[in-house]
Amino acid sequence: MKNVMFVCKRNSCRSQMAEGFTRHLGEGIVEVHSCGLEASRVHPTAIEVMQEAGLDISGQTSDPLSNFNAEDYDVVISLCGCGVNLPPEWVTQEIFEDWQLDDPDGQPLDTFRRVRDEVRDRVKTLLDRLQ
Repeated sequence: MKNVMFVCKRNSCRSQMAEGFTRHLGEGIVEVHSCGLEASRVHPTAIEVMQEAGLDISGQTSDPLSNFNAEDYDVVISLCGCGVNLPPEWVTQEIFEDWQLDDPDGQPLDTFRRVRDEVRDRVKTLLDRLQ
């Protein structure tokens, strides 16, 4: 079983969505966590649009990168272009990708929905590769 880490700047929207989709779609295939360069909160609108997709992420937490060890993860995905700010050990794991998705924070609900759907599609593609 592969261990996947999703990293974003604040671990509030995109990485939380990615964790939720991966936990649901990758059950039995991967273990998944998410974190941020800094911790904040799980954004209420991210929770809302994930509920629209049938997933409850309200129990997830926003955690700092410093709580985790890079060597515990096979796959590291940055969702915001923050890969350039990660310590080297995080970008040299078996798989590292930087998806550079738009930040929906402060944007209209339609932007949250579009980003949610982009995250879902990328997570599906990633899980297909890991099976």
